[in-house]
Amino acid sequence: MKRPTIKDIAAAAGVSKGAVSLALNGRSGVSESTRSRVLGVASSLGYRPSVTARALSSASADAVGLVLVRPPRALGDEAFFFQLIAGMQSEMSCALLLQVVSSREEEIELYQRWWAEHRVDGVFLVDLLVSDPRVELMPSLGMPAVVVGGAGHHGELASVWADDYAAMTSVVEHLKALGHRRIARVAGLASLLHTVRRDSAFASSVVDGVVVAGDYTAESGARATRELLGMAEPPTAIVYDNDVMAVAGAEVAADLGVSVPSELSIVAWDDSVLCQHGRLTALSRDTFAFGARAARALVAVIGGASPTDVEDVLPELVVRGSSGPAPVG
Repeated sequence: MKRPTIKDIAAAAGVSKGAVSLALNGRSGVSESTRSRVLGVASSLGYRPSVTARALSSASADAVGLVLVRPPRALGDEAFFFQLIAGMQSEMSCALLLQVVSSREEEIELYQRWWAEHRVDGVFLVDLLVSDPRVELMPSLGMPAVVVGGAGHHGELASVWADDYAAMTSVVEHLKALGHRRIARVAGLASLLHTVRRDSAFASSVVDGVVVAGDYTAESGARATRELLGMAEPPTAIVYDNDVMAVAGAEVAADLGVSVPSELSIVAWDDSVLCQHGRLTALSRDTFAFGARAARALVAVIGGASPTDVEDVLPELVVRGSSGPAPVG
C-alpha cells in the first residue's frame, strides 16, 4: 500500500500543504481546530513522519530564504535582484534558498512549509504590499524575517529601506529645472508599496502628470511609451520605474522619430549596465551594499537581536545623455 504523504493529508483535510506541515511539526501558525483536524486525518491515513526528518528538524537549517513572485522569464531581465542577492550572499556563510512562484498565495504556503520542515532559519521579504499579509504571518510563525523596502509598513519586523518618495521628488525637480512641465510616469505594479510612494511623490510634484501602469517588462515599457507619445499633447519627459522599461521606451521613441533628449527626456529608476550603455539618466544606488545591509539585519535577528529599522542612502540621480532642456513651444 502506498505510504500517505503530506499532499494526501492536505487534500483530505481541505487545507494547504504548509498548514499540514505546521500542524504535524507542532509549529505555530495554524488554529487549534485546524491542527486537530490535520492530526486526525493523518492518523486515519496511517501517516508516520520520517525519523530522519524529525532528527534534522531540531538543528539549524544553515539557510535563509528569498521568494520572488513573478514570471520566471521576467526575472532574467532584472539586474536589480542579481545585485541585491549578490550583496546578501556576501554577508552570509549559510546558503540562500531562492524560489520563484506565480502568486502571493504560493509564496505564503511556501513560507509555512519551509518553517514547518525547518528548511530555513529566516527569510527576506521583498516587494512589500500596502497591506501585506506576510508582515503578520512571520510573527505568528515565529519566523525571523527582514523586510527589504518596507518603510513604515513592516510592523514588528526588521526593515531596510530607501526613501522612494524623496527619490521621485528629486527626479521631478531635475526635470522641472530643465523646463519640463508635461511629465509622465511609467509605473510598476500598483499593488506594491514602493509604487504607491512613488505615485504619491509624483502627484505632489507634477501638475496634471500622466501615469501609465507597467509591469517592469520591456513589452509593458514599449506599450506605455507608444500610448504616451500618441497623445494629442505628448509628454516632453517620461520617468520609468525600472531600467528595462526605460530602455524599451527609448527604442520606441527612436522608432517613432522622436529625438532623445531634444524632444523627449527619459529617466530610469535603478541604474544598471543597460542604462550606462544606453546613456540613460538614472537613479543610482549601491544595490550590492543594500543587499549586504539586509543580510546583516537578518543574521542579527536570527541570532536573537531586536529588529532594527534601517534607512539606506538616498538614491542619487546620475545625469547622462537622455535628459535635457524641454523643447521650445
